[in-house]
Amino acid sequence: MSWELGPGQLQDLARGAALLGTGGGGDPFIGRLLVEHAMREHGPVTVLDPDEVDDDALIVPTAQMGAPTVVVEKIPQGSEPESALRALEAQLGRSADATMPIECGGINSMIPLLVAARTGLPVVDADGMGRAFPELQMETFSVYGVSGSPMTVAGESQETVVINCGQDNPRMEWLARGITIRLGGVAYIAEYSMTGRQMKETAVPRTLSLALSVGKAISTARGANTDPIEGVRGALAPTLYNQLRILFQGKVTDVERRTVEGFARGRATFSDFTGEHNLQVQFQNENLVAIVDGEVRCVVPDLICVLESDSGEPITTEGLRYGQRVTVIGISTPKMMRTPAALNVFGPQSFGLDYSFEPVESLSERTRKPSLST
Repeated sequence: MSWELGPGQLQDLARGAALLGTGGGGDPFIGRLLVEHAMREHGPVTVLDPDEVDDDALIVPTAQMGAPTVVVEKIPQGSEPESALRALEAQLGRSADATMPIECGGINSMIPLLVAARTGLPVVDADGMGRAFPELQMETFSVYGVSGSPMTVAGESQETVVINCGQDNPRMEWLARGITIRLGGVAYIAEYSMTGRQMKETAVPRTLSLALSVGKAISTARGANTDPIEGVRGALAPTLYNQLRILFQGKVTDVERRTVEGFARGRATFSDFTGEHNLQVQFQNENLVAIVDGEVRCVVPDLICVLESDSGEPITTEGLRYGQRVTVIGISTPKMMRTPAALNVFGPQSFGLDYSFEPVESLSERTRKPSLST
């Protein structure tokens, strides 16, 4: 059933989106403030259940592109993603019937809501990643046959660029990444325009609802002084993301982070409170692999999420700091993101990792350590 989203729900939605962003996707805090302002000026946003979208409707996803470390210092005006949408509508010769996230994690859960509040368009409760990924071809849309082109890129000085690579979505990413770098490391895009039927066949459903539910579970647990991790587990249980494992509990001991070729790349090291065990997480915008004492415990596309231990607040890769006390969890992705076709696009080898994908629930059973809970 379709529903209405107002300013009072945005904090929980942003918190859940930060968790689903697996450390990346950009901090949704700035996006939330932009959406709140737009909603106060224009009113709430209608969120469409994917099953209720007409098959011939035109859906145009909108998003932010760039390194999360840049977004922290380069705050958008708010009009840029709408400019990208209008430029793509001009290319298509048709107005959009709705917008939609390309990813449900991080700031890109917020960008379509900003567009919707400013334009009056509804937002589809679905996305193309089911989490956050660093590259544009890493979409379930792409995996299951939707072309990202034509796409438009908008900058802060009212520049717009049109890219059309036909079915070559990796080349579209390569060109758009170069343009984004030249626009200062962050840009705003509209891409993967599709029909309602294509959306139903290729999108991960109800992920905005999922983010809201997860964020609400964390805030409710915090208010009741109960375990936020168990709150998240309960929120995930009836969804497509129904497996949660605690991978590690300890503190941050080192962070290596650099912005390279439009990405935030690096690794973080954690130690448990006995000093006997350690965790290393590698990331490219998003957390990619969690290795405990030399053994892989979770690997992309499953979600690796770092949470502040007491509050359950998600910590992004750009927010990691020495000494933070954290709980690191692994969450299963939907089955449509674990198929051979999907793993060929956003599995471990796509990031240059020398690991094979194995579900987090299987890895947890095989490598469980007595000091760690599941």
